[in-house]
Amino acid sequence: MNAPADLPDLLRQLADLSDVRGASLEAHDLRRAAAAVDSLGPDGTARLTRLARRGRLHLHDAIVPPDTEWRIREILAEGAQEVLRRARTSLPALFRHLLDAAAIDAAEARALARLDVLTLSDLELALHDGRARSALSHAGASRLDALLPSLLEQRETMVLGRAWDLLESLLTLLAGASPPLPLFEPAGDVRRSEPFVTGIVLVAASESPARVLEAVCALLESGTFHHRGSSRAIVGFRGTEVDFRISEPVARGTVLFVATGANRHVAAVLGRNPSQDPCPSEADLYARAGLVFVPPELRDGSDEIEAAARGTLPSLVNRTDIHGDLHMHTTYSDGRDSVAAMVRECVSLGYEYLAITDHSQSAAASRTLGRDDIARQRDEIDRARQAFPQIRILHGVEVDILCDGRLDFPDRLLERFDIVLASLHERCGHDGRRLTSRCLGALRHPLVTIFTHPLNRIPGQRGPYPLDFERVFEVAAETATALEVDGAPGHLDLDGAHARLAVRAGATLAVDSDCHRARSLERQMRLGVGTARRGWVEPVHVLNARPLDEVLAFIARKRNPSPTEP
Repeated sequence: MNAPADLPDLLRQLADLSDVRGASLEAHDLRRAAAAVDSLGPDGTARLTRLARRGRLHLHDAIVPPDTEWRIREILAEGAQEVLRRARTSLPALFRHLLDAAAIDAAEARALARLDVLTLSDLELALHDGRARSALSHAGASRLDALLPSLLEQRETMVLGRAWDLLESLLTLLAGASPPLPLFEPAGDVRRSEPFVTGIVLVAASESPARVLEAVCALLESGTFHHRGSSRAIVGFRGTEVDFRISEPVARGTVLFVATGANRHVAAVLGRNPSQDPCPSEADLYARAGLVFVPPELRDGSDEIEAAARGTLPSLVNRTDIHGDLHMHTTYSDGRDSVAAMVRECVSLGYEYLAITDHSQSAAASRTLGRDDIARQRDEIDRARQAFPQIRILHGVEVDILCDGRLDFPDRLLERFDIVLASLHERCGHDGRRLTSRCLGALRHPLVTIFTHPLNRIPGQRGPYPLDFERVFEVAAETATALEVDGAPGHLDLDGAHARLAVRAGATLAVDSDCHRARSLERQMRLGVGTARRGWVEPVHVLNARPLDEVLAFIARKRNPSPTEP
């Protein structure tokens, strides 16, 4: 057996790590064990080693508390480093990283956990507001300050669509609990519609937070519990840490606000708040700070605080403002569902209109709409119009902008569609100047109503094309061509920053799902709306937040401008 040099100190380290996990009884027993070994004097560790070899740790004089005997046997058998390593793997990810980097020791980890600092976001805020500095030594706080930028840069993320996959499974599980649990609301990056999500946070309110948390933990018994307190738990669920926060109703607003972030915004608002009393609603919290309510999607710590102080925040577009979806795919290209299935789902969503817009023949999709397919698809759409008279079905196409700048179908075919969307799918080795030229040609084409996913990015895989976006937005406004905010998880494009610039340039936007299966129409539209809201987009800026007659008029004006129009 390998006896550690200082068994009592090791036991105290393990007790500190147990405190980080919220296992206070285990921590208490480990400290009792450390005190018991200390009482044996300088040769206590050696004596225990001899006893363990004989299988006689628990003697008549109670050398070792019964509940920790197994842990001491484990330490003596496997060695201190292995036991410490295994204890660290059960901690929240923040502490695993900090301990592995030797940025903190076990006692400092316990001090941070007692401040309710359990995630990287918590640490960032605690360093900013001074709580971490008061709990740690000056040297310890300085180490964390120096390490924080690299931790933020290297933190693991998932794309927003993947986060919603996980969240919807989890929310369904919680909703099916018996007895019923209170309503959980997503917070954090998801609530702000961030394209990259660093963690899942769920907030609920109850008069009995501890009882609710106990029920949640029982429901997730197959998960890995990294921390479990009286009102908060960090649970590993399908490979991702989920941060559950349960507040009393009187504090719900404060807990939801802090859990939503971003930290720059949280710190700025709390810095304006003369009262530190908890608030039942976020609106109350903002009012105490002398601000109007700031929608979550705008909380990035930039100019939204100043606008909230002036009362000049925009009235953002909501999902309920959307009258129809102008971009979706069927089995005529790379969609999974038929025309009828897509239409049926749009009817169930309460849309006034929709556009079927399959890929043109040269797109690099798995299937495309060939010239010979157009008439057959039109016939199928006519049958759907008869079957679903309550909704207007536009026969559209998503046509590729080819390498030479032409559109994939000739005008004689394009003019037979009710609506034409143009996309830049292939870079063709072109630099930013040539890519921009291809886009501007499509924007000026009289049959093109919408320029789809203008950045042509794939979050996490490919950045935006190097277009002259200032010029693209300017020409879109001049030609009355709508620019798309695409809700597909693989695009989320235009992103918030570019959407805001486009609106400032006077461009009209279209918020679409770009959906390839009926069951995802609603979710992808919500993702598109959330992305648009990040760009300060209002309903007046959005083409498909308008009734059908205005959409048809928008299409007609581009195709047949009056003599007085430019």
